[in-house]
Amino acid sequence: MTLRQRLLPYALLAPGLIWLVLFFLIPMYFMGELSLKTGSLEQGYQLTWAFENYTSTISDYSTQFLRAFYYAGAASVLCLLIGYPVAYAIAFKGGRWKNLMLFAVVAPFFTTYLIRTIAWKTILSDESPFVSLLKTLHIVAQDGHVLATGAAVIAGLTYNFLPFMILPLYAALERLDRSLLEAGKDLYASATQTFLRVTLPLTMPGIIAGVLLTFIPAAGDYVNVTFLGGTNQAMIGNVIQSKYLVVNDYPDAAALSFTLLVVILAALFVYIKFAGSEALMGDEEEAA
Repeated sequence: MTLRQRLLPYALLAPGLIWLVLFFLIPMYFMGELSLKTGSLEQGYQLTWAFENYTSTISDYSTQFLRAFYYAGAASVLCLLIGYPVAYAIAFKGGRWKNLMLFAVVAPFFTTYLIRTIAWKTILSDESPFVSLLKTLHIVAQDGHVLATGAAVIAGLTYNFLPFMILPLYAALERLDRSLLEAGKDLYASATQTFLRVTLPLTMPGIIAGVLLTFIPAAGDYVNVTFLGGTNQAMIGNVIQSKYLVVNDYPDAAALSFTLLVVILAALFVYIKFAGSEALMGDEEEAA
């Protein structure tokens, strides 16, 4: 093997590694360093290894942390419940309309995230036809409202991140070996049994990818709460945004950001390790 052939794999990896270092590791280093500083924007910040920044912020904003994970988890579950049938319909029933249906899924991305969220503010306002219908059906009390509630925030998160669930699910369903489904029918398995024992386990990679792509950005989101929620629905993303841009308390903001990142990475590692990879391998062996 020549020297050029030996260096080729590293050359191919270089752009990704450079991107990782420049846009992830270096910013993470500076954010971690900033989180251990004390001072003010006017007087400057000094590195004092102030680990109390972490303990104080976690203690003060534990409610916002828990609320962020609750909202993100609820939105991820709703995205899965809505996205799986949609992805299934596109993959198996789309036919010649498949490309058009996929375009409809990604079409919202042609407008900005902010505009889409503001549109939901109009839809969920007290004077909107949608809320009037909910009141007519006695789903919402006559003097009640949907806007500025946790339900509105979860609805906004679900709508905005739904494509991130549908696309990986569609990819997993599209590459599913149809002969395995036919084998299930030949073994006199019902449609429900075939789905639970063959289709669902084999599409687990798409489910895991969709959950991760939905949960991670939703947990740190602050736009939906800003327009669809209220002060009682504030998530940790709203606290971080306020610390950075309003209060100018950079060390606390960096500590909160770093804590959020570590908690998400730890939760995702545990999820993939125990609920993802092991279950996936076991189900694949059963399906085989």
